[in-house]
Amino acid sequence: MWLRRTALGAMVVPLTVLVFRDAPVRLVAPEPATAEPAAPPAAAPRPTIVSRAAWHADESLVKEHATYTGAVNAVFVHHTNHTNHYDCADAPRMLRAMEEDHVSGEGWDDIGYNFVVDRCGTIYEGRAGGVGRSVRGAHATGFNAHSVGVAALGNFGPGVPVPLALIEGIAKVGAWKLRRGIDPTGTVRMVSTNDESLYERGEVVRLHAVSGHRDTYQTSCPGEELYAQLPAIREEMARLRAPYA
Repeated sequence: MWLRRTALGAMVVPLTVLVFRDAPVRLVAPEPATAEPAAPPAAAPRPTIVSRAAWHADESLVKEHATYTGAVNAVFVHHTNHTNHYDCADAPRMLRAMEEDHVSGEGWDDIGYNFVVDRCGTIYEGRAGGVGRSVRGAHATGFNAHSVGVAALGNFGPGVPVPLALIEGIAKVGAWKLRRGIDPTGTVRMVSTNDESLYERGEVVRLHAVSGHRDTYQTSCPGEELYAQLPAIREEMARLRAPYA
């Protein structure tokens, strides 16, 4: 999630950082992530995605080529902390500003999220190279390898309704990207690669296959209301994948 910058023109609102931890089951021995360039067969159809070219991403900002990490074992859901009162036609402009901030402000190689979904359910390609293959993002400190970061464009703190189209859009991305054979309603084994996460580097934990950013990092992301919708997202992902199981 977008933690350090609390203003993007008039589009960003302040975020109060909270601490949430589900205390997942801890295992005993670390298992390093391994690179695997070839993407496995998808378990659900690829949804319609607005490409970086279509939203006019500034490719001159990208500092490094994409790093491919192989199969996606977990989906991390975020929110971007923008205001919710935007016209969906403005989403490309918002993405361009976010790309500028992630690179120039945060010092990242590219936009942090692999995909962004607006309140109308439109899905946008985020970090370059992540549509055809699995690209390491900058969305979940310690757990960027073998995961996909899907961000909801908006702020979904207490009392903020989560549009059904947004839930469905996130589920479509997750159903498509999550590795075949993983139950979206189940748990997966993950290894922390960074002490700045909630877990020490090398620590093995069991997380929901579809988790919120707060499950691995000290943050309120993806907001109270969107976090409460994670069970619905998991169920919709499982429904989308069922015909292809």
